[in-house]
Amino acid sequence: MNEQDNIAVQQSATGSNGALRAIYFIGIGGIGMSAIARYYHFKGVRVSGYDKTATTLTRELEQSGIAIHYNEDVELAPKDVDVVVYTPAIPADHTELVYYRSNNYTVIKRSDVLKLITESSFNICIGGTHGKTTVTTMTAHILRHTGYGCNAFLGGIAANYNTNFWSSENETVVVEADEYDRSFLKLSPDIALITAMDPDHLDIYGTADEVENAFIQFGSKVKHGGVVITKHGLSRSSEINASNHITYSFDDTNADVYASELRVQNGMYIFNVVGKDWLLTDVMLHMGGLHNIENAVAAIAIAKLLNIDDDKIKDAVAEFKGVKRRFEYVLKEEEHVLIDDYAHHPEELKALITGVRSLYKQRLVIVFQPHLYSRTKDQADGFAEVLALADEVILLPIYPARELPMEGVSSEMIDEKMNDVFVQVMEKEEMVEYIRMKKPELVVMAGAGDIDVLVDRVKDSLLTY
Repeated sequence: MNEQDNIAVQQSATGSNGALRAIYFIGIGGIGMSAIARYYHFKGVRVSGYDKTATTLTRELEQSGIAIHYNEDVELAPKDVDVVVYTPAIPADHTELVYYRSNNYTVIKRSDVLKLITESSFNICIGGTHGKTTVTTMTAHILRHTGYGCNAFLGGIAANYNTNFWSSENETVVVEADEYDRSFLKLSPDIALITAMDPDHLDIYGTADEVENAFIQFGSKVKHGGVVITKHGLSRSSEINASNHITYSFDDTNADVYASELRVQNGMYIFNVVGKDWLLTDVMLHMGGLHNIENAVAAIAIAKLLNIDDDKIKDAVAEFKGVKRRFEYVLKEEEHVLIDDYAHHPEELKALITGVRSLYKQRLVIVFQPHLYSRTKDQADGFAEVLALADEVILLPIYPARELPMEGVSSEMIDEKMNDVFVQVMEKEEMVEYIRMKKPELVVMAGAGDIDVLVDRVKDSLLTY
């Protein structure tokens, strides 16, 4: 991006001079892209976009007045735009992307736009290979609910507000820091929080060490006087170059902030949060999963750094309804429970299954859709190990997203590594019919692909007699 383009985008980002009139998003249905699209739409910029398929999210964008088309067609792509934004998930030979580049439009990555939007604000940047969406949404919710205020760019849909973006006059930004394509290294955190540094996106990073190196670099980008918060026990977190570094944990008393005296009442968690020189008692969380207690501890640690009143924090946490597709109850009845979750990494699945087990004693059936051929190949052993924590596993075919098939890599690769659990590989329609016939009491659906479009059909299958 040249200096003139930089100024134009930056002026629009800060709301000055109305420099940007029209912006076009290639891949507008992505969760991160849609948040930025909503931001510019809120600012009065004319927003339009392309995506491969229509989803609930794109339909919501259209209903708000954003024009979207679903055919990769230069004729449909608007010509009178000032800036074109794309996500790295879009292939380099995408017809519209090639057109804009070859005709000298200003074409920039999503991460560059987010960098410009946040350059002059107080930034709370939350990253990690899993858990970051929930912590980001919890943090932004606490700031909004307590009246502190923030601009939020989330990687999921906050159930309280049914959106992944909101604005505030307070120049505080809560942003999900995405490690894919090293995007988070373009942010300038005042507070940086890291939930996990497990191997992921190895198609980008190559090795687990490189993943960790990127997170160390992200944490070290904290501004002078800022704070780094990391999950206690993270490998190599001590290498982060920051003068103020605190840790959090579910229940490890060696951490700076942790939960204690946990009890379960009427399907909710009640616990205390212990800090170095403070105590928050009887925090109530209406979101399942022990890992979400730890996520709440992280969000509360941020709220305490901002000196938000204790009672306001507790009220906000008690009112938190969760994140769409993060331990989301689709059905919660005496006869059947159906939980939908975005988990697509072994550690996320482990946290999900463990969380379900902490609340329910019924036979657990999990329907899992692997996401990416590369991740399945790299993590097959891990997937097999954690899925074995369930009683029955149904594997759907791999969702390829941006990837082409890899020889020898399929869902059967996970199946072959699981000997002691009842596992079946099924097509989508076959799975829905199987659930209709068997009607298990406890079903968990997990994956980051298009498994979510099947959730309502599975719910109907459980309820149809």
